[in-house]
Amino acid sequence: MIEVAAAIIEDGNGRMLIARRAKGKSQEGMWEFPGGKLESGESPEECLRRELLEEMGITIEPYAYFGDNEHDYGTAKIHLIAYKARFVSGEIVLTDHDAYRWVRKEELGEYIFAPADVPFLGMLKAEM
Repeated sequence: MIEVAAAIIEDGNGRMLIARRAKGKSQEGMWEFPGGKLESGESPEECLRRELLEEMGITIEPYAYFGDNEHDYGTAKIHLIAYKARFVSGEIVLTDHDAYRWVRKEELGEYIFAPADVPFLGMLKAEM
């Protein structure tokens, strides 16, 4: 099972950052909460700080565990661990995605999310 962390990044204006998987990537064209694979000995929070800096050029501060989900994509099984995080600084430059949006909770239903991220949508909606 692959350990993956996802960040539900808030901008301070009630919006969250979502990103679309680029062509050629698994789950291409689907939206997700950005993050990445945990390296050996790395905590989910450390992973998220590193991945968001590497893949988007931004600094974030994970502050609270949000939830986790296991999903079998057929070719890979992942354990996705989500954390709420604050956007700290930086200008988004995409390397692993082909688009991003800052969206409000009520707008999340307008996007098609990767299956492993879908349970988090229900959890976010329950917070409304």
